[in-house]
Amino acid sequence: MTNPQSNNPHSLFERIFQLRAKKTTVGTECIAGFTTFLTMVYIIFVNPAILSAAGMDQNAVFVLTCLVTAFASILMGFAANLPIALAPAMGLNAFFAYGICVSMGYSWQVGMGAIFWGSLIFFLLSLFKIRYWLISNIPHCLRIGISAGIGLFIAFMGFQNMGIVVYSPATLLTMGDISSLNVLLGSLGFFIIIILAARNFHAAVLVSIIIVTLLALWLDPNIHYNGIVSMPPDITSVVGHIDLAGSLNVGIMGVIFSVMIVSLFDSSGTILAVTDKAGIADEKGRFPKMRQALLVDSFSSSLGGLFGTSSVLTYIESTAGVSVGGRTGLTSVVVGLLFLVVIFLSPLAHLVPNYATSGALIFVGILMVSSLVKVNWHDLTEATPAFITALMMPFAFAITEGVALGFISYVILKLFTGKFKDLNICVIAVAILFILKFIFIGH
Repeated sequence: MTNPQSNNPHSLFERIFQLRAKKTTVGTECIAGFTTFLTMVYIIFVNPAILSAAGMDQNAVFVLTCLVTAFASILMGFAANLPIALAPAMGLNAFFAYGICVSMGYSWQVGMGAIFWGSLIFFLLSLFKIRYWLISNIPHCLRIGISAGIGLFIAFMGFQNMGIVVYSPATLLTMGDISSLNVLLGSLGFFIIIILAARNFHAAVLVSIIIVTLLALWLDPNIHYNGIVSMPPDITSVVGHIDLAGSLNVGIMGVIFSVMIVSLFDSSGTILAVTDKAGIADEKGRFPKMRQALLVDSFSSSLGGLFGTSSVLTYIESTAGVSVGGRTGLTSVVVGLLFLVVIFLSPLAHLVPNYATSGALIFVGILMVSSLVKVNWHDLTEATPAFITALMMPFAFAITEGVALGFISYVILKLFTGKFKDLNICVIAVAILFILKFIFIGH
């Protein structure tokens, strides 16, 4: 006799995602997936805009951003059964475009190769269970300094993109024309994000981008409407052009290391935050299918580099879906399917001006810099390396140099203040490698 539940799609979802055990329903999971999607869909506008600064085809990046986000989120849903979505990482995409390509002068092909190698190392660390050993051995103050420094770096790029900060031959930097349309609309977008986020409105970034883009369409003669729906653009201008061999040179090793470190701590912290919010992590941060989740997020990271979208990591916006009841991987699958639908909206990518996404960069910068409150400012041997790491990234316009000076200063201060117990093989080895880099290669 045929089981009356065998043709019921809900029973299929139950077998795959254990909805009853997680005390949720298909409807709740779909709503959660749509909520998470709305909070992170801004990436389809921001990522192409940022990567285009490195010379990449904006239309191709739009499609690849949607595809990689969809694949990674759906994989997380099925493999780990967690309500965690993934997409190209904010911060690392700016590091790639403005740091590696614009500042250091590498081609986007070589720069994306470095992103891939850093992400691949991140994946291997997860595969061979070295991930938590590294997390426990890199000093807390340096982890905070790296995160805050990248936040300052991308916030600086946000201010520069909207025209608030401009070059000055006398002082290097100065304030731009605050009455210009770019500054006015960019500032409006920024304040919309902050006000809505402060009022716990989850889709603050998306609403800001939409409002500023509509105003730009009306006021800016350089913005033109070319429709909304179209067949996906060609992606061959990006796919297959990553220079993996060219990125394996000594001069870019610091960049590869930086990508690995940022991916390691950013992704791990986000996964722990989302699972804690969902109530599925224990007091030690462990949760069901933890190994699968770590492998999916690190594998997706290297996949993003290989296909030219920059490193893909877990998104803290996943907490938006969790807050409305998302508890299983069905939430992530819904997010992925929605990103597949968005591929057919590629004309919107060119419609969004850079200053419409500048507020998002500054907002992410604020969130990342806020971690500085966790530094022990009463201990100069802890505060100084964090301070140097964070400030040297925007001042030197190079994330790698900030990381290098942070590690070197940490070892020097601990050695000459007698705090030998705070040092370990990992941090000493990294500091020595950076010193050798400065001696034989330069900055």
